[in-house]
Amino acid sequence: MSRICELTGKGRQVGHNVSHANNKTKRVFLPNLQNVTLMSEKLDRSFKFRVSTHGLRSVEHVGGLDNWLLKTVDSKLSASALKVKRELKKVAEAA
Repeated sequence: MSRICELTGKGRQVGHNVSHANNKTKRVFLPNLQNVTLMSEKLDRSFKFRVSTHGLRSVEHVGGLDNWLLKTVDSKLSASALKVKRELKKVAEAA
């Protein structure tokens, strides 16, 4: 399983460990991913996602999963998040 946030697309970053003698060795910075269950108010269902803590704070700031999915670009979302987004659009069109 890749270490990528399903809602923000945030992934690993590459950098250096720098010693006191200024020797540089490659290292990887991984996002803080958490398995969370987020509730969709419009669909009255809950969905499981693997989300970074930064992404989780962003979702709460925007006003919930529904608002986040509708405002986010499709290229950042995972396949399962895109599926939920399509369901939300269908419900919005029907209403």
